[in-house]
Amino acid sequence: MEQVVNAPCPTCGDEENLRLRTHIDEIPYFGEHTQVTLLCLSCGWRQTDLIPAEAQTPTRWTLHLTSRRHLTARVVRSTACTVRIPELDLEVSPGASSTGYVSNVEGVIQRFVDVLDIVERDVVAHGDLPSERGELDRLRMRLAMAMAAQFDEPLTLELLDPSGRSLILDDDAEQRELTAEETDVLPMGPEPPVFSS
Repeated sequence: MEQVVNAPCPTCGDEENLRLRTHIDEIPYFGEHTQVTLLCLSCGWRQTDLIPAEAQTPTRWTLHLTSRRHLTARVVRSTACTVRIPELDLEVSPGASSTGYVSNVEGVIQRFVDVLDIVERDVVAHGDLPSERGELDRLRMRLAMAMAAQFDEPLTLELLDPSGRSLILDDDAEQRELTAEETDVLPMGPEPPVFSS
């Protein structure tokens, strides 16, 4: 279903081409959801959110990476999920443009490598401090070793999801409910756009 939205696009300001599309579907790993997409036909801006048919319990998933098999474990990340590798002090929290995805552990590690590459370009552009470059190289090396299934040092993948829609599909993955205190300090993901008239 598509509706015209009587509000300006939050990006380009066009007042005639903002649309709201809704669709109900069964999504693998997520269950029945309503997909709500707000989009601008003028500039292409869009924001999509998936609203579950039923509430889930806030959940933490943990997988200690110890074998090559763990790299192929399926990972489902919702828009509200924080992803961590605690041994490396790496964390990706959901922000304003957060999207969910289905990947595997190796793909999640590659996403961390991609972010390190962006950070390195920023470090180089702003003065290239040897200590920062050295730390980036150390992190990149540890992630490369993990992707090559060389687990000489412990490495853990954690998913912390206040919406309870993320998971790690592997027999060795551990799941537990997040406490109210843990849930309170986690970001909830993208907020819907607010329009003023």
